[in-house]
Amino acid sequence: MKCDRCGAEAVTFLRYSGAHLCAQHFAEFVRRRVSKEVRKEVVLHTGDTLAVAVSGGKDSMVLLSLLNGLFGDRNGIRLVAVTIDEGLVGYRPPSIDIVRRYCADHGIEHRIRAFTELGLTMDEVAPLCTDGTTPCSYCGVFRRKLMNDEARQLGAKYLATGHNLDDIAQSVMMDFTRGDIDRLARLGPHTHVRPGLIPRCFPLRMVPEKETLLYALVEHIPFWDGECPYWQAALRNEYRDLVDNLERRTPGARHSIVSSYDQLRPILAKTYPPVVPHFCACGEPCNGKRCKACEFEEILKKKLTEHKPPEN
Repeated sequence: MKCDRCGAEAVTFLRYSGAHLCAQHFAEFVRRRVSKEVRKEVVLHTGDTLAVAVSGGKDSMVLLSLLNGLFGDRNGIRLVAVTIDEGLVGYRPPSIDIVRRYCADHGIEHRIRAFTELGLTMDEVAPLCTDGTTPCSYCGVFRRKLMNDEARQLGAKYLATGHNLDDIAQSVMMDFTRGDIDRLARLGPHTHVRPGLIPRCFPLRMVPEKETLLYALVEHIPFWDGECPYWQAALRNEYRDLVDNLERRTPGARHSIVSSYDQLRPILAKTYPPVVPHFCACGEPCNGKRCKACEFEEILKKKLTEHKPPEN
């Protein structure tokens, strides 16, 4: 199998486009797509800060590498990697070490926030999920709170996350299936600044998950490939299978799902305009009197107290 552009040995065949690409042309192909997406989603000027959510997995490490290549020390853009420690023994510490070393080697500022700031860890929370809830339900809320809070403290203009094409297509399908159009309208990338909320951008949103893995391999980007011990409980797994089956039968299905969503976004923005948020006592914006994270904290801490073994 030869590269369509230079005749060298190809490392991949893109079924959705019919292209065979060697390592060099594949890497260039990914960089061009991400650069194009960044230009569409963000407007940065000298002195601006771009926060990057980095877990240490393949997607976020590829994102950090690409954004560092696009900005780095140029144009006076401050790039800050932000990692959330959920309190998962044996899973999160190795990935944090990878991020820490990469940032030190490339001169990138690195911040770490932890669930222990909320008085919880996911290893404590997971055993409490016996009422139909899943660990992911709580983890996602707490992660978003800490990530938004850190980005706000940094004065970031945007918060970039490593959501790839598969992730976005799955999210669109989940919201459609559940009829949660309001949530779909808020999916992003965010173009309007809401008080207290740092707009999110998704530079990898048109790059399939397998291509982020291949890019990490051909560009020798370190990443942690461990699996969260609670991943099997996630509802998203069902939608991952759904989108994978669609893509297998009809190459390009993921791109079509996201492109269709992009065409609907202007309509959704008009029908479901951003709501001016209230502010929780913790400082986070919310729709009601309290943010979901504080509500969950109260519920979980009560459960932890009830399940705590009596002292001898």
